[in-house]
Amino acid sequence: MDIAITSGYVVPVDGDPVDGGTVLISDGRITAVGPDSEVTVPAGARVVDAAGKWVLPGFVEAHGHIGVHEESVGWAGDDTNEMTDPNGARMRALDAVNPADQGFVDALAGGVTSSVIKPGSGNPIGGQTVAVKCWGRSMEDRLLKEPASVKSALGENPKRVYGNKDRLPSTRQGVAAVIRDALTKAQDYKAKRDHAAAEGTPFDRDNTLEVLARVLDGEVPWCQHTHRADDIHTAIRLADEFGYRLVINHTTEGHLLADEIAERGIPVISGPLMTSRSKLEVSQRTLANPGILDRAGVKLALTTDHPVIPIDFLIYQAILCVKEGLDRDSAIRAITLNPAEIMGLDDRVGALRPGLDADVVVWSGDPLDVMSRALQVFVDGREVYTWDDQARRGEALDPYYRED
Repeated sequence: MDIAITSGYVVPVDGDPVDGGTVLISDGRITAVGPDSEVTVPAGARVVDAAGKWVLPGFVEAHGHIGVHEESVGWAGDDTNEMTDPNGARMRALDAVNPADQGFVDALAGGVTSSVIKPGSGNPIGGQTVAVKCWGRSMEDRLLKEPASVKSALGENPKRVYGNKDRLPSTRQGVAAVIRDALTKAQDYKAKRDHAAAEGTPFDRDNTLEVLARVLDGEVPWCQHTHRADDIHTAIRLADEFGYRLVINHTTEGHLLADEIAERGIPVISGPLMTSRSKLEVSQRTLANPGILDRAGVKLALTTDHPVIPIDFLIYQAILCVKEGLDRDSAIRAITLNPAEIMGLDDRVGALRPGLDADVVVWSGDPLDVMSRALQVFVDGREVYTWDDQARRGEALDPYYRED
């Protein structure tokens, strides 16, 4: 069915807003965006009147653990870290995501329609991340990209985990050494593999090194968990040594190095920001950090790091960052187009543009107004979440229910 969302204040993100605009959807894709007078609504289309409302692309959560770290269920729902091997490159978040996690419904309520799910930061190399839609029956139904990146961690977490086991790594130098050793082995593995292919001789594959070879080839970005300024410098040092595509995650002290990060063109996923200073390496946490990075010219995305911060609070982090100096338009880009571009998803999501997936959210008003809420959420052109104002609650479509 064709769907026309009409008469709204349409914010495409990669273009100028349209007051009194239409977003036309057909077969799960956006087919037209423009003023009401310039978009022809097909006969028989479902018309959604968005007069007085704002229409935006679904938000993109660039870093979180939704589905692999379920809330309120303890160890049974925590599949975030395989903390038995410092090099978990062969691990895949995809294999641990529970699509029935309540967090996905929370995401829709907050206007989040896509999420990059990552292993945790307990290992120097945690594993492969996966980008998914926040609605669907199975992970295959939801899949956007896999792997979206490889997760790695510097700093306190991995050194604490393995230090408590009296194993390598127990220091920051040990964490960096584990990463460096693994990538050096991957370089050697890649050379031997390519030689075997050229010679037509058999070669024993290694799932861990195959993944790291893709990182070295620039095919898969490296998402580096790091907070302190010195750890950010270590992340840059390692990337310079091995030449991979670095994405800095968290970047709590990024405001101290904003000029360096910008000069090198390294994208940043900043957050979580609505937390206490729970450990030494986040003692410099400030909501001003994203604004400082943005003004320096850093490509910026915001993250809740769900469940550290509930995923539906992504927009509230953006609001608070605007309060502390982040440009309004930059705040919206930081939860839509920027995370999509950083994680290589912008051919599918992140903006309202013909050809992209019809992940569209109708808001009661400006989403940067704390009183606004998501009223209707469309994923791939299907309305999957609706706010019932009379009942004062939202209802998500059950992906397991079939109308037959």
